[in-house]
Amino acid sequence: MSISVHTNKSALIALQNLNKTNDELSEVQNRVNTGLKISDAKDNAAIWAIAQGQRADIGALGAVRMSLERAHSIAEVSMTAGQTVSDLLVELKEKVVAAMDSSLDASSRTALNSDFKALLRQISQVVQNAEFDGANLLNGLAGGNIQFLANADANSRITLSNQNLTLGGPNISITANASILTVATASAALAQLTLAISSVNQALGNLGSQGKQIDAHLDFVSKLTDVLEGGVGNLVDADLAKESARLQALQVQQQLGAQALSIANSAPQIILSLFRGG
Repeated sequence: MSISVHTNKSALIALQNLNKTNDELSEVQNRVNTGLKISDAKDNAAIWAIAQGQRADIGALGAVRMSLERAHSIAEVSMTAGQTVSDLLVELKEKVVAAMDSSLDASSRTALNSDFKALLRQISQVVQNAEFDGANLLNGLAGGNIQFLANADANSRITLSNQNLTLGGPNISITANASILTVATASAALAQLTLAISSVNQALGNLGSQGKQIDAHLDFVSKLTDVLEGGVGNLVDADLAKESARLQALQVQQQLGAQALSIANSAPQIILSLFRGG
């Protein structure tokens, strides 16, 4: 190989290798800094696109989870209120049966009737206050069933059914102005209460099964989100232990490359010795 002051092939090769090492070192440092082996489309367009699609699904599932959590809360409030109504109906039946005793005097019957009406008012209060975030399944004003998101594409729904527990409604036919001042009215109220207790228990059963479905689906969505996040991590997360070892190796290569370039650059100095006098 000829020696020239115009062209230093060894230095060019050393510079190319040093530049390559610097590029690789920059790439490894970026992975260490971000924790990602694929942080943008330049790293790997196909995998980056797949990961972005999965991230979109994860975000959508977050909205689904929020919807289901709201459904869970509405169901819990409705169940609690419904169980209270059921307990109050049991108390009402006790008052009604007591009022059917023909031996009661007027004052005792009036006291029973007062308790009876107080329990009716309490049922109305419970039903009207069984609300969460503006939704009430028990007051008959929901206008039908309430549907909640069930999947990331928003084309599937989970339903909570309206269960009307108002006085004089389809499940509790006894009205707010009912009384048990006579044996006859108490007998009529007893028949209504017997049907009401059965209907309310059935309504609570419906709410319970729907609430259980919501809880199960909420658990599934949470697990699915975790799996998708793990899948994205498998695609784009860097192995930091491996990257740390690679970083140290490249730093050594960088130092050696710099020394090699220095040596190659000093080669033309040999030409000076050829022109020195003897």
